[in-house]
Amino acid sequence: MHPIHDVDVLLLMSTALATKRRPAELVEIMAAMHLLHGSIPLDVDVAAAFGRLSTQGLLAEEAGGYTLTPQGLELMGGVRNKRKAETAERLLAIREQLADYRPRAEGLPIHLATEAVGAAILAHRNFLKAPGRNMLVPKPKAATDKPRPPGQWRRLDGGKRARR
Repeated sequence: MHPIHDVDVLLLMSTALATKRRPAELVEIMAAMHLLHGSIPLDVDVAAAFGRLSTQGLLAEEAGGYTLTPQGLELMGGVRNKRKAETAERLLAIREQLADYRPRAEGLPIHLATEAVGAAILAHRNFLKAPGRNMLVPKPKAATDKPRPPGQWRRLDGGKRARR
């Protein structure tokens, strides 16, 4: 049995979140980690997790980005059925899936420099400070005390009918 690190579980979940239609850049994966966990792990740990998961055949480098392999998508398939589960429950389910996972074949390792991961983390932090919005960061709810304006279905005369 191989050890399962918390960073591996978080990296799988954030990669699945960031790669909806195309391979995700490193900054997008860091943004998804920040959204899921509230913080980003150390760059050394993230680089090591990329190496471990790619060697197990779960992550791949594709078109300048990173994506889940078909085995990684299959592993995440059981977690997707729990759509209404909280993040902690999903991460626990991924950990259980990883404990039972046996690689079919060894994948190509992704050698990611810690400087590249550190630069992606710094770019994400700078983006959060900028006035632009990140699509992966949850939007704050508007706190308004004013009631909504009446719609067209409400009568201006307070509900009284006009006599004809």
